[in-house]
Amino acid sequence: MTAAPRPEADRLARALASLRGLAVGDALGSQFFVPAHYPALRERRLPPAPWQWTDDTEMACSVVAVLARHGAVDQDALAASFAEHHDFDRGYGPAIGRMLRLVRQEDADWRELSAALFDGQGSWGNGAAMRIAPLGAWYAGDPDQAARQAELSAVTTHRHVEAVAGTVAVAVAAALVADPAGPRDPEALLGAVLDRVPRSAVLAGTRRAVDMLDYDDVATVAAVLGCGRRTSALDTVPFTLWAAARHLGDYEGAFWATARAGGDVDTTCAIVGGIVAAAPEGGPPAPWTRRTEPLPEWAVAA
Repeated sequence: MTAAPRPEADRLARALASLRGLAVGDALGSQFFVPAHYPALRERRLPPAPWQWTDDTEMACSVVAVLARHGAVDQDALAASFAEHHDFDRGYGPAIGRMLRLVRQEDADWRELSAALFDGQGSWGNGAAMRIAPLGAWYAGDPDQAARQAELSAVTTHRHVEAVAGTVAVAVAAALVADPAGPRDPEALLGAVLDRVPRSAVLAGTRRAVDMLDYDDVATVAAVLGCGRRTSALDTVPFTLWAAARHLGDYEGAFWATARAGGDVDTTCAIVGGIVAAAPEGGPPAPWTRRTEPLPEWAVAA
């Protein structure tokens, strides 16, 4: 049974809490692309601050700002926000970066551009999933609506079925975690996610993640599920769901387990951080938040 709809202020508070968890995971995770920081990862030592976030956080800020302004996903407003705030130096993938530049500079139609990517297949990258946890938190206790709105958000940039499935999976997980009455047992949580993810390799990977919930060896799990090395939704999302489900209420543990797997570390840590921080008890440690680059004013002002 789902909880009653939450007041708007509570929705925004949960979305912002998830966004901050996403930003910390993104910013701290991105530090471990630097070879000099590899020993710190092995020893669970924090690298020098400040930690700057990447495109993961920048796009998630647009998701929250549009939700705050419109109460739901307005695709035109979301695409416009992505384009307006697109900062090339944040590490965008080339295809999405070019798309957003065309929307901003030439007023191109995001629908046509998104549909044309990769010979008309659409992108199956992890970019739509990396930004969506705050939307799930917004729809705390209503995972079905989170799934519908996540799909609307995804197709503004990522139309491939795998990208959409990955986005839905992350949003549903965050919606369930953000609900104080939602499942806290890892198998029950992922089971509820499976009920709402469309048929896809992401769905199959999430089923494997359920089967591996009793595994403690992160390297083995990442070898089976993937950890974003191909930057696709199907080799990113199942692992992040595994990591988040095993570490609810333990942001630090979730981060270190995710980062140790390697791969697309900023994105996997952003997804896991956004899901775990959606829970009332799941936020990042205050010192970590202080070391992270502040969220942009245009996002928090929403």
